Amino acid sequence: MLLLVLTVSSCDTYTNKRNCSDFRTGSFVWEQESGGKLLKTRFERTEDLQIEYFENQIDTSRIEWINPCEWRVIPINPKTNADSRAYLFKILTTTEDSYTFEFKQSGRDQIYRGTAKKI
Repeated sequence: MLLLVLTVSSCDTYTNKRNCSDFRTGSFVWEQESGGKLLKTRFERTEDLQIEYFENQIDTSRIEWINPCEWRVIPINPKTNADSRAYLFKILTTTEDSYTFEFKQSGRDQIYRGTAKKI
């Protein structure tokens, strides 16, 4: 019985803890490198909206929560048909002030990863 208790309690050490509710709303920044250039996106998220600030452009999207750690970002005023596709996001891990996530565009297979920091 003691072996069973030790085995089950040691499994908790290897699981990723996710406090997704800490990152459901707020102001965040995401930095990524592309073509040797560091790109920075700042965004603010409420329960149902996300406003992104990237290279002097502002985009507003609607948020649909699938569960506490997954949501869809749906553009409100897309300029093209390609821009109208939703993005699916999933929080993989969290720290005190950041979360690592993966996302993909609806209808596409390629998955991207990033880390957003709360500001």
